[in-house]
Amino acid sequence: MQYQSPQHLQAVICDWAGTLVDFGSFAPTQIFVEAFAELGVAISLEEARGPMGMGKWDHIRTLCNQPDIAERFVQAVGHAPADDDVTALYGRFMPLQIAKIADHSAVIPGALDTLTTLRAQGLNIGSCSGYPLVVMEKVAALAADNGLQVDHVVATDEVPNGRPHPAQALANVIALGVSDVAACIKVDDTTPGILEGRSAGMWTVALTCSGNALGLTYAEYQSLSKSERQAAHEQVAAQFAPSQPHYCIETIADLPGVVETINTRLQRGERP
Repeated sequence: MQYQSPQHLQAVICDWAGTLVDFGSFAPTQIFVEAFAELGVAISLEEARGPMGMGKWDHIRTLCNQPDIAERFVQAVGHAPADDDVTALYGRFMPLQIAKIADHSAVIPGALDTLTTLRAQGLNIGSCSGYPLVVMEKVAALAADNGLQVDHVVATDEVPNGRPHPAQALANVIALGVSDVAACIKVDDTTPGILEGRSAGMWTVALTCSGNALGLTYAEYQSLSKSERQAAHEQVAAQFAPSQPHYCIETIADLPGVVETINTRLQRGERP
């Protein structure tokens, strides 16, 4: 038996908030601000966005490890944030997240057409998220009500290690029956999500204008001039550079062109 490199893509594995729904990835970030505020600890939306893409407990732990936030925590609570405090914050975060997820559930323009195009080419659509299962079930249900459905979903608490580890992406490979990780693309708007795809041996596509890094609403994005969009794209692409995505595009609406390019590269015998 001889190894043969795949000749065409078999699956695209998408992130959710900032990639398929919630254009500016506001649902998770705003809730972090509110959860900390309940303890009297002020954090900015920009600070909350920093570790985006990680599982939510790990996200909170990372925020608490930042010296400025840790100092504010000490001033408000009286001691440095320990793991028990992180768990308590996570406990505050979850009900808020579940209650308000519908406020930021709109499907990103272009996502439905992109998924239709990819399915017509025989690709399966997997997905994963930094959300735990209880939130992800609601996110997926809201998306389905708006016409967006994927073939598989893996939440961060369904695997031993969340992003940037490759477990969620690889769980999709198994569930979708993909024969080779080189036949997969991981699409994400966060660095941990791109590292996840890289570690899983997949092609990776980073989104620069939808999602966490730019943090704009769709209306704000639309209001940008052509030169402003290009500048934003280049700025965010530079932020992604250390994670080495194979491609950077503005939104998922641009993905079909990348799929065509990668298929050509696979047929030449190239791998991620």
